[in-house]
Amino acid sequence: MALKVRLKELIYDVYERRLRRKLDGVQHPRHVGVILDGNRRWAKDAGLDAAHGHRVGARKIVELLGWCEEAEVEVVTLWLLSTDNLNRSPEELGALMEIIAGVVDELTDPATPWRVRIVGALDVLPTETAARLSAAALRTKGRTGMQVNVAVGYGGRREIADAVRKLLQQHAEAGTTIEELAEVLTVDHIAEHLYTSGQPDPDLLIRTSGEQRLSGFMLWQSAHSEFWFTEAYWPAFRRVDFLRALRDYAVRHRRFGG
Repeated sequence: MALKVRLKELIYDVYERRLRRKLDGVQHPRHVGVILDGNRRWAKDAGLDAAHGHRVGARKIVELLGWCEEAEVEVVTLWLLSTDNLNRSPEELGALMEIIAGVVDELTDPATPWRVRIVGALDVLPTETAARLSAAALRTKGRTGMQVNVAVGYGGRREIADAVRKLLQQHAEAGTTIEELAEVLTVDHIAEHLYTSGQPDPDLLIRTSGEQRLSGFMLWQSAHSEFWFTEAYWPAFRRVDFLRALRDYAVRHRRFGG
């Protein structure tokens, strides 16, 4: 059995090196979004509880960010908790909140170079969790490393609604009437108020676990994104899977309607 495992590892090593060579000199995405899906199903298949799956998935995140840095990705958006996830049992949700807070603490540790932004509706989270996430992200202000967006309490429709609400409030405070705003309103005005304002839209969106839908992830920003789906559950996602996503992205012709 051990020999079979070792042989499999060697095969993957050879395949991974070949993929990396193919990526030399090709186009790389500036912004990668990842839907980290399948923690619970991975745990169930292993005969473990959901919290264990979330913890294993959390440990995978730093690995992914390392792979992204090697690929010269500038922005990574990680979807950790959707607004729909808030309907889960209090026991699972409580454990998940603590795991997510722990992940953000790890990503914002003084030893890490990343700039972290929390994207989502923090008002739907427990007050203590929201404060902890905000304080952790604030610690990374002024850093120059890769931008890491952590989507918690995130929903694409909620994000657009929040952006429009902020836009209306801004113009109301400036004395602009609805009629005047309607005359000048553009998509850029709304984009300026999204959670990811000031950042490039995602070039590549990855979803694990075999589901082939976005479930509302970055609805506005993904208008021209390339999608890549894999059967692997998030805790089992490997570097070779990430390289395959980059390879497939590199060979696609991005016409943007032209």
